[in-house]
Amino acid sequence: MNLSSSSHRRHSTTRRTVLRTTAAVAATVPLAGCVTAGGGDDDAPAAEGARSADNPLGVPDAAPLEVVIFKGGYGDEYARHAEQLYRDRHPGATVDHKGIQKVGEALQPRFVADTPPDVVDNTGAGRLDLATLVAADKLTDLNELLDAPALDGGGAKVRDTLLPGVVEDGTFDRVPRALNFTYTVWGLWYSRPLFARNGWTFPTTWDAMLTLCAEIKKTGAAPWTYQGKYPEYLNDPLLAMAAKAGGMDLVKAVDNLEPRAWKQPALLDAAAAIAELAGRGYLLPGSEALSHTESQAAWCQGRAAIIPCGSWLEAEQKGVAPDGFDMVMAPVPALGGGDRMPANSLQATSSESFVVPARAKNRRGGLDFLRILFSKPAARRFAELNSALPTVAGATDGLTLSSGLGSVRGAVDAAAANTFAYRFRTWYAPLAKAVDDATGELATRRVTPAQWADRIQRAADRVAADSSVTRYER
Repeated sequence: MNLSSSSHRRHSTTRRTVLRTTAAVAATVPLAGCVTAGGGDDDAPAAEGARSADNPLGVPDAAPLEVVIFKGGYGDEYARHAEQLYRDRHPGATVDHKGIQKVGEALQPRFVADTPPDVVDNTGAGRLDLATLVAADKLTDLNELLDAPALDGGGAKVRDTLLPGVVEDGTFDRVPRALNFTYTVWGLWYSRPLFARNGWTFPTTWDAMLTLCAEIKKTGAAPWTYQGKYPEYLNDPLLAMAAKAGGMDLVKAVDNLEPRAWKQPALLDAAAAIAELAGRGYLLPGSEALSHTESQAAWCQGRAAIIPCGSWLEAEQKGVAPDGFDMVMAPVPALGGGDRMPANSLQATSSESFVVPARAKNRRGGLDFLRILFSKPAARRFAELNSALPTVAGATDGLTLSSGLGSVRGAVDAAAANTFAYRFRTWYAPLAKAVDDATGELATRRVTPAQWADRIQRAADRVAADSSVTRYER
């Protein structure tokens, strides 16, 4: 039984997963064989301990726990810290920790054989395809965890301690199957001292952005660069502008594969805005040939003033950005004129997907490990180690934040509930690749905005007409 795979948000084994997470779309590993054999939640091992206020999920006494962590850009020290907290709560338990990179390659045979670990950080290039695991009933329904009391939530449920959209990000057919640990925000990055020296103010509208670009170009630097080998980075500002203009109705139409969704006026206008950067010479020459590391290095060297990226950028540029560079992130400017979302709205989603396999031997221990990991003490430790925002609300309160992480948290606080995210990239890998390829052509002026929309709409229509593709709906 050949099951298809879907895409990761980002390209390297660092934590750009977002989503929106990683070639234009990094491969996920399909489960070989007929993975539905052996059943799902109903016939999974039912080991359970006595429930109490200290053990609300009924973790069996002294049951060993196996944890598999993707050891990429965030390392695995944060997970080891959570494992120690788990041992403190369950002193009779041993924890088998595995920090690996090729999660799919290592775990595919174990999921097929129904001998999975108890907790999996399913992240990185080549990770297992969540949609395939869900279709095969291989993942535990996390509602019980989400409705359990938070470890330090003052009586709140776990779900009530998470940032907006986190539960939805891991939900398939109205059932939460994954819980994402990092909160990724996409925006435009610049050096605060550079802007201060030149008296520049970061714009909130696209017209003001074009005016600023003209001023930047006079200094001899390029206004923008982008990660040309991976044009999905440029999709982020394009899709953000479209969402702000068209609202959530536009986002849902795209994700639901509605006819002519990609030909909505707001998407065409956003594509025209990105094309205008190229048409006016505001992109660093040669950007289309640069990798993410090359373009980001050029930006840190001052060859370009602005770069689109997610909130992992600061951590990724450690050792590259010069002292005093003080990078900060700003929301993507609004197209202006009747936008349906506020200018400070953010494209934001959670990533770093943690799952509890349905056939795990210590499934309840896996759930309780996630209850511990998604607590303020564990999430705070993650933020301290990685200069990244966890999905636990308030986890960074009281911390002295770097310029980048501080700007990300400030943008999230300002946006409040005005966040949005597209799902098509996770749900439909062929469509995601079509969007990336078309945007690469748009940025090099090989297609017009109308041709860009035509190409993507044809790809979306093909996916919608393919009866072998599992359809999801928002």
